[in-house]
Amino acid sequence: MSNTDTDTGVSRPDEDERTAERLSSAPAESDGPAGIGAFGWLRWTWRQLTSMRVALILLFLLSLAAVPGSLIPQNGQNAFKVQAWKAAHTTVAPVYQKLQLFDVYSSVWFSAIYILLFVSLAGCIVPRTWQFVGVLRAHPPAAPRNLTRMPVYAAWRTDADARTVNAAAHRLLRRRRFRANLADGSVASEKGYLREVGNLLFHLSLFALLAGFAWASLASGQGGKLVIEGQGYSNTMTQLDDFKGTAFYGSEDLDSFGFKLDNFTSRFQTSGDQVGSAREFTAHIRYWKGSDDSKLTKGDIEVNHPLEIGDSKVFLIGHGYAPVVTVKNAKGEVVYSGPTAFLPQDANLTSTGVIKVSDYGFSEKDDKKVKMAFQGFFLPTAPANFDMSTGPRSLFPGDADPLLVLNAYVGPAGDSGLPENVYQLDSRGMTQLTQDGQIAKVKLKPGQGWTLPDNYGTVTFDGYKQWASFNVSHRPGNAIALTGAVCAILGLIGSLFVQRRRVWVRAVALPDGTTLVELAGLARSESAKIAEELAELAVDLQDDAPALDEPDPDEPALDEPERDEPGTDAAEAEAGPAPDATPDPAVPADPHSKE
Repeated sequence: MSNTDTDTGVSRPDEDERTAERLSSAPAESDGPAGIGAFGWLRWTWRQLTSMRVALILLFLLSLAAVPGSLIPQNGQNAFKVQAWKAAHTTVAPVYQKLQLFDVYSSVWFSAIYILLFVSLAGCIVPRTWQFVGVLRAHPPAAPRNLTRMPVYAAWRTDADARTVNAAAHRLLRRRRFRANLADGSVASEKGYLREVGNLLFHLSLFALLAGFAWASLASGQGGKLVIEGQGYSNTMTQLDDFKGTAFYGSEDLDSFGFKLDNFTSRFQTSGDQVGSAREFTAHIRYWKGSDDSKLTKGDIEVNHPLEIGDSKVFLIGHGYAPVVTVKNAKGEVVYSGPTAFLPQDANLTSTGVIKVSDYGFSEKDDKKVKMAFQGFFLPTAPANFDMSTGPRSLFPGDADPLLVLNAYVGPAGDSGLPENVYQLDSRGMTQLTQDGQIAKVKLKPGQGWTLPDNYGTVTFDGYKQWASFNVSHRPGNAIALTGAVCAILGLIGSLFVQRRRVWVRAVALPDGTTLVELAGLARSESAKIAEELAELAVDLQDDAPALDEPDPDEPALDEPERDEPGTDAAEAEAGPAPDATPDPAVPADPHSKE
């Protein structure tokens, strides 16, 4: 349809804008439901879902929905932190539980958002890719009959043959990496297809990014393990402290390996404004693959530097201290000896823990079989004037002046049958030992001992070791997600900085024996690049078509092109072909398809 006013024949004001829009292969959008009835509404809903506007909204909602996952502890990352958070926030914890805020990335509402985004991207990518392939297979649109209406225009007269000029222009444009086509006495060329390639790459990369996340949520698994210096670990369900699998990854899919923690290096800043800040956490291990634990390989695991063993990655996620305690009964028999992990409670690693002696033996007091437990604190750097009434607090996370604070419980031996937390003491049915009418407590330096009241034996603080907690993760979709993220950035750069543009050259023989050479350019957006390219092309073309010294005064000036009189066919100013030429392949085949 013509862009000319039917009464005056003058071009409409929005003619240039419509002409520029035809350079895009992006499908047009529909503003309302097409058709009547249920089918029409379904078609309209599909077009809205696959539009760029809705895709951006869904992408924003997905990023917004991920925020609670970074602020609230997640069961898949640290179940112990989730339990501690619930205990500290008893009012809102049930509400968060119903909203699935402790399992954000596997929740129904989070899954619904990225599934809709999947569908939206697929509905956008498939038709747009098919349409772009059609654009690449077709020739650039033929030159309009009236090139003076193009935003950038130049013309001159020459004595060179018209065919020779057109052939030279075709050769120069091809040298400048334009897709050029010589036909009907003119050259049509186009450049900047990487812009649309960047758009498609960005969409495909988002799709790959979501696919990577989806695959990771379906085929990944992770477990946690706390290991004390000198001890080992085998990647089996019986030795994992906790494990969370998915639909396609269970306990039978665990990689076969293990490792031994030889020692742990921790270093903290000792001066300045950031005193106490961690400067080095390194777990020095020896690991094996398969079932043969005799072939050991040395390795180090640091924060944010996991160790890859098979298809699994071992991350270092925590560190603390494990006091080494020896407990003897009244007969002097050793009933417990070894390190026990205490859990940090603050930044200075004030740690709390429980030492359980389930096989203590018989009590001298009533000759009954009993069990014993010690609850207390380990302070890596205790204050010099530490008082039991002020509460135990470490002054520094490093082991400058370690101290162990304990109190003791006794109770009848036996197993209640209920699962117990190894880091907490269930004191129901147990009695706290007293001394001189006060609760029996003691502060022990390494090497010191404590004679328990009521002839229950002795406790010796032999020293301490360090422990490290590890996360063993299997996430097969991480590489796909990372590749998608990198490609999305590259595609976005291409779509923002590459300009789609067209250049036409026409050389026509005039009755006086000279040749009129016309150059015109059209860019999708206003930019000086098309004018610069056209000027460079005109200069290079002077070698084959030198301009005459005396231009014809009846011809228009180069910088003031002649305009049509009212009544001329202004539709020729469009970037499309002449009526008898091939249709413009850049015009969307389906005007109702979505970008």
